[in-house]
Amino acid sequence: MTKLLDKALEAVRRLPPESQDEIAREMLNLSVVQQEPEPLDPAHLAAVLEGLAQHDRGQHASEREVEAAFRRFER
Repeated sequence: MTKLLDKALEAVRRLPPESQDEIAREMLNLSVVQQEPEPLDPAHLAAVLEGLAQHDRGQHASEREVEAAFRRFER
């Protein structure tokens, strides 16, 4: 890890949890841009297309729903 990234992370640690989460999401998004997309299992295509359609309609999960979903993976 570079010194600049260490300094940035130390600054982020002093922010409120909501700000930390927002920055973490953006860091993850930026880190994925440089990678090849994962292949899509044809069995999941319908679900992915439905998710994109929901996005286009403005149907998004609330922050509370997203946090609950992530908590399920912490076990």
